[in-house]
Amino acid sequence: MFDNYYFIGIGGIGMSALARYFKYIGKNVSGYDRTPSRLTAELESEGIQVHYEDRPDLVPINVAKTFVIYTPAIPAELQELQYVREKGYNMCKRSRALGEIASGKDCLAVSGTHGKTTTSTMLAHIFASGTEDGCTAFLGGISKNYHSNLLMSKGNVLVAEADEFDRSFLQLHPQIAVVTAVDADHLDIYGTHDAVKEAFRQFAAQVRGTVVAKLGADLRTEGVSAKILHYSFDKPCDFYASDIHPLQGGYFSFTLNYPGGRIAGCTVGVPGWVNVENAVAASAVALLYGVEPERVKNAIATFSGVERRFDIHVNTPEVAYIDDYAHHPQEIATAISAMREIFAGRHLCGIFQPHLYTRTRDFADEFAAALSKLDSLILLPIYPARELPIEGVNSEMILSKVTIADKTLVPKEQLMETLKQRKIDCLVTFGAGDIDRFIPVIEEYLKNV
Repeated sequence: MFDNYYFIGIGGIGMSALARYFKYIGKNVSGYDRTPSRLTAELESEGIQVHYEDRPDLVPINVAKTFVIYTPAIPAELQELQYVREKGYNMCKRSRALGEIASGKDCLAVSGTHGKTTTSTMLAHIFASGTEDGCTAFLGGISKNYHSNLLMSKGNVLVAEADEFDRSFLQLHPQIAVVTAVDADHLDIYGTHDAVKEAFRQFAAQVRGTVVAKLGADLRTEGVSAKILHYSFDKPCDFYASDIHPLQGGYFSFTLNYPGGRIAGCTVGVPGWVNVENAVAASAVALLYGVEPERVKNAIATFSGVERRFDIHVNTPEVAYIDDYAHHPQEIATAISAMREIFAGRHLCGIFQPHLYTRTRDFADEFAAALSKLDSLILLPIYPARELPIEGVNSEMILSKVTIADKTLVPKEQLMETLKQRKIDCLVTFGAGDIDRFIPVIEEYLKNV
């Protein structure tokens, strides 16, 4: 029915996957984003037109043949958004479009306030490498196995990262779903942790077959008709790891226990105990769907990870550099815990760019506690994303509460100068803003220092 698909906010990780999907099925795809990025450059190289000025005249003029998809992160006053509404274009949010695509498939969804990107990407890799039909997958990060956030298949399996932001995941009605965590987050949307818990309950109530919840996650189950199973890193339950043995470089061997038996001699292709936990969750969904145990074992061993998720860029005896998307206190604490195991005895310096004024306001104490687990901290100003400043809310709120002595707050323009004044042993960058722009610069510097 529609020839043209126009994306407002096309550079977002979820939006770009949808743009790639519609391009793949033969539609004319174009869109707007505020700033150029590596991802928008890739879209352009794939034949998708992207512009970076708020210009309604660049929206396809054929209203009847054009469908507009927009992200809720776009400000309401954007001229293009106002224009398509005034002109009567057919339009919907990103989550609705994904829900429509998933409705005709066997949807396997991974939700949770953290861990969902790695887990869903690992699940997609199990199907892509371990089954003949593969899967279609909409991912919240760039898979290092496939160099994309979209996998396409003619099979009936669709893997989706089920995002709780803006209650997006309530557009999905999965056959099997994972719930990795139900922590307080996105309080600018939900207001209270209780409202977050209620949204996850609603999501679980929409699952048609089985919910695989992390053991200990505070998932409410009132009105949930799906079967509830649990997974854990190492605590006995429906799906868990045992016989866990550390290997060189932060890797582990383990036995995967599941209701149908045990899979011995498993390894995960990326380091860190948290990735064993993620592998247990992804494997649980695949096994429940009917993937053979040996194929699951082989797939998780060849998983290469996700860009910006515990992403090791430099690793020598002299210097190590890891980048991580962590932007919630629990994510930061978990990443630091994994780094302490992998880089035992090293001096750990962290660079953190807080994401959103509201998240900084709501979790300043928790951020400070997590960042205090570092040996030294370089803090950047808040990345505002979709938000306007809030009076009295700034990075100093976090810095003042951090308990380590070696801590400093610097503007982005002085970051590299600050780094060059230090002897770097083991460095990590944290954040969901534009801190990723520094990754290649930092990597190049540390490789040549």
